[in-house]
Amino acid sequence: MRQTKPADDKKRRNLRPLNRLVPYVRNHRGMVAGAVVFLTLAALTTLSLPLAVRRVIDEGFTGASTQFIDAYFAMLLALAALLAVSSACRYYFVISLGERVVADLRKDVFAHLTKLSPSFYDRSLSGEIVSRLTADTTQIKSVVGSTASIFLRNAILFIGALAMMIITSASLSLIVISAIPFIVLPLVAFGRGVRRRSREAQDTLADATAYASEAIGAMRTVQAFTSEGAVSNRYGSAVDRAFGAARASIKARSFLTAFAIFLIFASVVAVLWIGASRVALGTLSPGTLGQFLLYAVFAAGALGQLSEVWGELALAAGAAERLGELLAEEPQIEAPTSPVPLPLPAEGRIAFDRVTFAYPSRPDLATVDELSFDIAPGETVAIVGASGSGKSTIFGLIERFYDPTAGRIVVDGIDIAHADPAELRARIAFVPQDTMIFAASVIDNIAFGKPGAHENDIRAAAQSALATGFIQALEHQYETRLGERGVTLSGGQRQRIAIARAILRDAPILLLDEATSALDAESEVLVQQALDKLMVGRTTLVIAHRLATVLKADRILVLDGGRIVEEGTHQTLIEKGGIYARLARLQFEAGHISEAAE
Repeated sequence: MRQTKPADDKKRRNLRPLNRLVPYVRNHRGMVAGAVVFLTLAALTTLSLPLAVRRVIDEGFTGASTQFIDAYFAMLLALAALLAVSSACRYYFVISLGERVVADLRKDVFAHLTKLSPSFYDRSLSGEIVSRLTADTTQIKSVVGSTASIFLRNAILFIGALAMMIITSASLSLIVISAIPFIVLPLVAFGRGVRRRSREAQDTLADATAYASEAIGAMRTVQAFTSEGAVSNRYGSAVDRAFGAARASIKARSFLTAFAIFLIFASVVAVLWIGASRVALGTLSPGTLGQFLLYAVFAAGALGQLSEVWGELALAAGAAERLGELLAEEPQIEAPTSPVPLPLPAEGRIAFDRVTFAYPSRPDLATVDELSFDIAPGETVAIVGASGSGKSTIFGLIERFYDPTAGRIVVDGIDIAHADPAELRARIAFVPQDTMIFAASVIDNIAFGKPGAHENDIRAAAQSALATGFIQALEHQYETRLGERGVTLSGGQRQRIAIARAILRDAPILLLDEATSALDAESEVLVQQALDKLMVGRTTLVIAHRLATVLKADRILVLDGGRIVEEGTHQTLIEKGGIYARLARLQFEAGHISEAAE
């Protein structure tokens, strides 16, 4: 997905990407108000402590009565209790806000991902997308749920302590204030470098995650080819690169923190030095020096914390930038502003009118070229051709996963470019060659064809797909959880789950991407029987890799180079002696063909 990222060197390095989080925070004003109130209360309580310390030093220690001391220390305990309660409430509201914001952000990002066109996934790595959805949102949660609170608390402490320092002793305050530009300016300058390095660290970690996701999904293949060592080494190298990038970010933040803390506390030492001299000369009371020193420590500590917080904000800005790139992706296939409704009842008529299409990754190579054909309602049409001839592309165009570069596709008399893609796809059931089984129960996998379907309808679909036998043999039958990608099922069982989905969907148009090509003979018979039931009364397009599956087709389209070069029934095409006849001779002996035809 790195192709979707704008060039980093053209971007100004700042915290602007965090502005994307503002609407999410604004949606939870109650939590924000609670966090701000208790955060402010905790900061003000902290700022009140030096005032009490000054009174105790200047008045309590010089008087003979202990009542004054008792009263002030009792007040300090009350302030400590108030600080504890306000800090606990602040923590609750802030952490809850962070969790809620990130939950909303994750839902929005995932919902946006589901709307993006297949062309986006053609050029993107699923592992990197998952990394952005998990690791980057976790980084943002840390900022919204903790770092922002620390930032606001220390900002209030710094401003309040600075104001009280000026009130306490304007001359001593000049020493501390004069050091601030030497702290803030490097803070901003180094912060940009930290953000750039943090972005690089997040990108390299995403690369490692993407490779791990790919390898884990293909672990059987990895082990079958005894490539465990090579895969581990490659992932290890990716992790090491991510660590190197993260270490560069950490070094920059460490130097920034050390520089800021040294200047801050050097100014405090200077204040203590000069103040102690004034106390010795009698021009400053010990309590006033103690009060000023506490405020100076508060201000210094707050500014030191802000230097660390700036690095955290830079990390979050990098994460928000990466998520922003996902949210900025626009689906290439969208519903028109005023979509033309498809007619009811649905007929299932399909027409290609001089359709030309080239994939975005290969714009100069047309996969289908001025392709035209008509399919009548209820007709079964097989599409035959060598690999790369455009068979699967036709299915993608019918589903409107892509728009043709020229020509038009018409379903039930409506140009699908003017229709709502969701309404169009609701009229189509698809049985792929490689069935996607989710890590969920059997009943949930079948219901994927029609979310919200009644359980009785799901069981009826499974029965029609001849899947009841093996489902009832499972440990928990319909409630049995299937492994990721259906690794616990055979190929024939996965195909019958896919057919059950299509039956449950009950769509007028059926697209079959040769569902039997990789099955053994027994499974193929069962799957073909289920398909025969499914095809009744539906407009059916079959991509045929095995020519035995096209013998029952009403018509066969033979593709070559994205164009129809032959058209007819099995027998008429055999008699022509063209491409189809050559493919048939390669796959069958004459006896097998005649036997299948009977």
